[in-house]
Amino acid sequence: MKSILFRQPLAKGLLLMIPVLALAAEPGPSPLVDPLPDTIGYGDITVVAEPFARLPRTFDSASPPQTNGAYARIQYLQPLPDGSGRLVVNDLRGVLYLIQSANRQITEFLDLRTQNVAFDDSMFPNETGLAGVAFHPDYARSGAPGYGKFYTAYSASSDSGVADYLDDPANNHESVIREWIIDDPRSNVFSGSSRELLRVGQFAQNHNIGTLAFNPAAELGDEDYGQLYASFGDGGAANDPNENGQDLSNPLSSIIRIDPLNSDGERPYGVQADNPFVGQAGAAPEIWAYGLRHPQHFSFDRDGKLYIADIGQAQIEEINLGVAGANYGWRLREGTFATAFEPAFAGAARPNPAYPIPPADGDFTYPIVQYDHDPSNAISSVFVYRGDLIPQLQGKLVFSDMVTGRVFIADTPSSQPATPAPIFELRIQLDGEPANLASTLGFANTYYAGNRADVRLGIDAEGELYLLTKGDGWIRKLIAP
Repeated sequence: MKSILFRQPLAKGLLLMIPVLALAAEPGPSPLVDPLPDTIGYGDITVVAEPFARLPRTFDSASPPQTNGAYARIQYLQPLPDGSGRLVVNDLRGVLYLIQSANRQITEFLDLRTQNVAFDDSMFPNETGLAGVAFHPDYARSGAPGYGKFYTAYSASSDSGVADYLDDPANNHESVIREWIIDDPRSNVFSGSSRELLRVGQFAQNHNIGTLAFNPAAELGDEDYGQLYASFGDGGAANDPNENGQDLSNPLSSIIRIDPLNSDGERPYGVQADNPFVGQAGAAPEIWAYGLRHPQHFSFDRDGKLYIADIGQAQIEEINLGVAGANYGWRLREGTFATAFEPAFAGAARPNPAYPIPPADGDFTYPIVQYDHDPSNAISSVFVYRGDLIPQLQGKLVFSDMVTGRVFIADTPSSQPATPAPIFELRIQLDGEPANLASTLGFANTYYAGNRADVRLGIDAEGELYLLTKGDGWIRKLIAP
């Protein structure tokens, strides 16, 4: 199967700037009180969340009561690309586990806290930690350049190295991509070596590096085979104070794409010539798409389409279809709405209301799915269901809200739609009863008035989905009733 990559024309400038003349400025528009007034109702699909495995309890040194109250800070679950049936799970607190699908045995594969990589749990809580992992598609192919290699995305102390982008000793921390080479890919415990590939400065504790992934549809010989994708948020705080969203000079607010095995001579990795901003003066060549606020998670479908879950500021959560060269609009856009930072709205109140898009719209790519903060708070993961256990879900987008624990579904578009797809909530049963995950599995925190569910989704090699809950450390497999 050949990989499918969408492409759009390159942005004309590095930083989207529209001059605003003081004499021409008009009064700001009225904000939208409720940008998406329709409620999201339950669909007609019910699933059972069946206990699968519970991770060991982990701890960090941060003081309560933020996210450190979680039993295990499970971030994502994915299959090893070796046909073994093993699953890999990362805990933000620095531990990488392997789970045997057959007997559900859990093994500690790698602990960053014991490696000499400047992984420091004093940076917790919030979104720092072991954020992502990806295994090279040639991980189990003996003799191949990618044999035994995998990659981690994590937070390191800012005095532990020199950042390739945004280096500053005053940084809160730095986001690092590191390559690991295991001595024996069949082993369940890491032994081997590692090297740093990329380091990016982070001025705040949140909105940092997220997912790492390879395109599973790319075959040996395809341009996209072995290309590593990684997501970066806008650097943190709120409302993108450093305006990274529309800045192409560094990887923040973007999806990057690099070749981890082939150095270009200047870096320990390569950048393919078909990356959309290669050769554009002042642009970081690694950038594949930009204008994202906090794309903590993205996933590839089996056909190579890329789906990006972007956490919004105060109004809109969204899913974007991955398009090479796309500008998703942040901080000028949030979903299919303008923000008060839109230059045409010189007199608008700042910073959080949503506004109608002005007549002179920019060259933005808008979401395929969106919801506002009436029903939920922060999108946490997105997958296309390709399993067999829940036939009604086949081909549907399935995505979760981390705070409320609600799980939603929508139709998967064949291309960029004119309007976002309708959304329905998935009915979830625990122990034979309908479940409210926030009240059932959540824990007290400072981010939400009630319990925080901290729900994410994972996927195995068969395309089956798993419900991950940090509060109790459980992984639950979704099956039909």
